[in-house]
Amino acid sequence: MGSESLIFSVFLIFSGAGVLASIALFTRQPLIVAYIVLGILFGPYGFKLVKDAKTLEEIGHIGIVFLLFLLGLDLQPRNFLQLLSRTALVALTSAAALGATGFGISYIFGFTQLECWIVGIATTFSSTIIGIKLLPTTVLHHKHTGEMLISILLLQDIFAIAVLIMLNGGKSLESTGQVIQLLAALPGLIIFAMGFVRWVMLPLLRRFDRFHEYIFLLAIGWCLSLAVMAEHFQLSLEIGAFVAGISLANSPIAQYIAINLKPLRDFFLILFFFTIGAGFNLILLPEIIVPAGLLATAVLILKPVLYSKLLHSVGEDKQLSWEVGFRLGQTSEFSLLVAYVASSLHYIGDRASLLIQATTILTFLFSTYIIVFRYPSPIAVSDRLRRD
Repeated sequence: MGSESLIFSVFLIFSGAGVLASIALFTRQPLIVAYIVLGILFGPYGFKLVKDAKTLEEIGHIGIVFLLFLLGLDLQPRNFLQLLSRTALVALTSAAALGATGFGISYIFGFTQLECWIVGIATTFSSTIIGIKLLPTTVLHHKHTGEMLISILLLQDIFAIAVLIMLNGGKSLESTGQVIQLLAALPGLIIFAMGFVRWVMLPLLRRFDRFHEYIFLLAIGWCLSLAVMAEHFQLSLEIGAFVAGISLANSPIAQYIAINLKPLRDFFLILFFFTIGAGFNLILLPEIIVPAGLLATAVLILKPVLYSKLLHSVGEDKQLSWEVGFRLGQTSEFSLLVAYVASSLHYIGDRASLLIQATTILTFLFSTYIIVFRYPSPIAVSDRLRRD
């Protein structure tokens, strides 16, 4: 592949993303939807303007690695344990009910049992990006609503990490020795990461903290090094990046790293979500539009009801419970990632992958509209609800 072809493809993607992102903001839609729609339009099932989608997919996957790294940076172990005790029952009960719903609907439409399980799992997650992006900053950092929302999302993200571990490890479980190796790999990786950060990374950061480009370089190197190491031990790039983030979470410089890496993460995430859209097989769309519509409707109705009832049952205010429920009333970017990994490892077929993608896009669209019309957000329709 020539460099000109790759450069031209990147030009098309970011120019088109700029146009569709503007339209998305005018219509109060999450930008992720714009990137996915752009992939559908420009990809092999649309106008076929971008022909090197495979290379872009590999490059864009770096965005998921950085996403997991930043998630780990925000997840301080002590704070997480406190939040866990308050929302664990809510998260687990809702996951069981939603998973059963996803399994049942996909089973009715003739998907294999394994595909039904993966569709059910993908249905349990809510979008961290939409949940955080549509929450005003003052609520996110200083209000109980923000605390409850983040605690549930963090639990779901941990569950998603566990699912990715199982998916990536499943193909290698051909002997007892490999099972033992996989079970030992994650705690071994965590112990190594914590020790390396304490004895090597933190002294270096304290000594050279005046050199901002050095901090940036060291953070990226650490993220990618642990990602590659995890992949070597049959885990995944994402798991390694997540562990790398957690190992630095208690560092006083963690927030500085997180803030400065977000633009780089966003650059690669645009490519990743573009390739998700480019892989959206429009030929198969008539086969899954009915189950996708039914599953999306079930998610949009069931999630707010479930979360509101469960939160109210553990002593939360009724109004707050409903607000958190509606803010969590969609599937997730992690649903797309689970579909991507499961499809690439041939656990699920194209129809099941497309079902998850279509359901996610539909819930993104409708859930965003519900939130911006009912609750305070940075992109609310009315001035009364608009909060920065």
